[in-house]
Amino acid sequence: MIKLDEDKLSKLSTTNEMLDDKYGKHGTAERDEFDAKAMAWFYGDILRDRRKQLKITQKELAERIGKEQSYIARVEKGETDIQMSSFLRIAHALGIEFTPKVITL
Repeated sequence: MIKLDEDKLSKLSTTNEMLDDKYGKHGTAERDEFDAKAMAWFYGDILRDRRKQLKITQKELAERIGKEQSYIARVEKGETDIQMSSFLRIAHALGIEFTPKVITL
């Protein structure tokens, strides 16, 4: 078994600490902008993976939802601020369905 050096481990930064240093703390304009871009990239990545899994092109997907291929490219790269209605339309065209969850208090 490998023995870890506790002194070295204690000096390592967490991911949040590194993000705080580079983009500012949560709630700052810079961090909010970074978080929004990261989420846009994340959702675009999910949609791109599903599209590729189905073996359809960006152009075919765009035609299914009435948009241009360049729009799909920007969504998949996380370069556009996608509206929820557009996200759901793309997801539906890719066979991704969302079901509501009932929360009782």
